[in-house]
Amino acid sequence: MPIEIERKFLIRNNAWRKQAGTGINYVQGYIAASARRAVRIRIAGRRAFVSFKGKITAIRRKEYEYEVPPAEAREMLSFFCARPPVEKIRYRVKHGGKTWEVDEFLGENEGLTVAEIELEREDEYFEIPDWVGEEVTRDPRYLSVNLYKKPYKTWPQK
Repeated sequence: MPIEIERKFLIRNNAWRKQAGTGINYVQGYIAASARRAVRIRIAGRRAFVSFKGKITAIRRKEYEYEVPPAEAREMLSFFCARPPVEKIRYRVKHGGKTWEVDEFLGENEGLTVAEIELEREDEYFEIPDWVGEEVTRDPRYLSVNLYKKPYKTWPQK
């Protein structure tokens, strides 16, 4: 059974941009979205996927992902997904032998940038780059499924 172990952090500054390659545009919506389970449609550049995710812990989820034709994914997004999609540009940044994914959100979540790292084990050591700030792994607001339901622009600003 495929398991995803992921930690998520806010970005402290833009130093990550020096190491980032070209970003890939992502558009994603949710057919089903609850606190424990989600069915997501995602277009990532020229590829598209349907994903099934189920929460085990704050860090660990079951995940099944299947590639689908992009034209069908666009149809699914417009027909099955009620809200505007989550839009972002994803960059990959190498640091300390790991690949960090930095998501710069657009649209309803513009102004939010987060970094994620996937791990093999929950207790796995990894080096945190200088540009990484506060960990938000356990804050459910930062899950993409929740950004879909309650976008960043609707949050009270500090």
